[in-house]
Amino acid sequence: MPAALVALLVLVGTAAVGLYGWAAERVRHVGALDDYVGRPPAGKGTNWLLVGSDSRGALTPEQRNDLHVGNNTVRNTDTIMVLHSGRHGPYLVSLPRDSYVPVPGHGRTKINAAYGAGGPRLLTRTVEGATGLRIDRYAEVNFLGLVRVVDALGGVRLCLDRPLRDARSGADFAAGCHRTDGRRALAFVRARYADPQGDLGRVKRQRQLIGAVADKMLGPGVLFDPFRLLPVADAGLAAVAVDNGSGTPELLAMARAMKEVGGGGGAAATVPVASPGVATAGAGEVLLWDANGARRLFGALRVDAVIPTSGTD
Repeated sequence: MPAALVALLVLVGTAAVGLYGWAAERVRHVGALDDYVGRPPAGKGTNWLLVGSDSRGALTPEQRNDLHVGNNTVRNTDTIMVLHSGRHGPYLVSLPRDSYVPVPGHGRTKINAAYGAGGPRLLTRTVEGATGLRIDRYAEVNFLGLVRVVDALGGVRLCLDRPLRDARSGADFAAGCHRTDGRRALAFVRARYADPQGDLGRVKRQRQLIGAVADKMLGPGVLFDPFRLLPVADAGLAAVAVDNGSGTPELLAMARAMKEVGGGGGAAATVPVASPGVATAGAGEVLLWDANGARRLFGALRVDAVIPTSGTD
């Protein structure tokens, strides 16, 4: 749910109109970071793990039907990104949900299965093991949060070079630009079965939606209108949970980094991929990283260097 990740940017607006304390009281926390034997050492800069939870438990049967998500209440993740802030960033790196990586205690499987098997702590540990990066901060948004935030904004504008139709997600877009409500925005970022790029195509749409929500949220029509800002802030804060050590100052720092990426600063990339759509006996079709490319990318992040961008998107 990438739009909900950007919903954290609303904290910039709440601070601007004197609602900083109001927002701070509403920040929700979740246990996500643990020390363990073999944990990667701290690197330079700050690494956020940004997660969109695919839990359907909060949805009514009518909402599940309308949003084309079915009745499965298994907790998985539609969005997994690492946001690195440092001297050269910010860098936003997407980890496709079908990435085939070791999950502690569960063998090699899809990275998004770690959340369903052990929640935020196991997902964080899995990402740390797969990337070699220490995760310093964690932010998660719930499934319904995307719908509520986009609707609170009055919709967002999305543009497509070619039609996108996916019966399983409910996406039905002609080529061109569209004003999109929360339900359609959710279908837009969840679509992958009708996309020849599969999970990789969805990652690109996630980042597109990030930019669209950021533009709308940080525009004067929201920031300087308390009657619009308060509902947006309330929806965003209700959707988000962060690690126990993070609060409003950390969210504001993250918001500034996300705003910069959305405005074209820093860089956005996907972990280099060697083979998408590889069939496995236990996990179905998975995506294999390019080991050398991933090593160079995460090695650069670890020492806060300029990342290699060739082959990452």
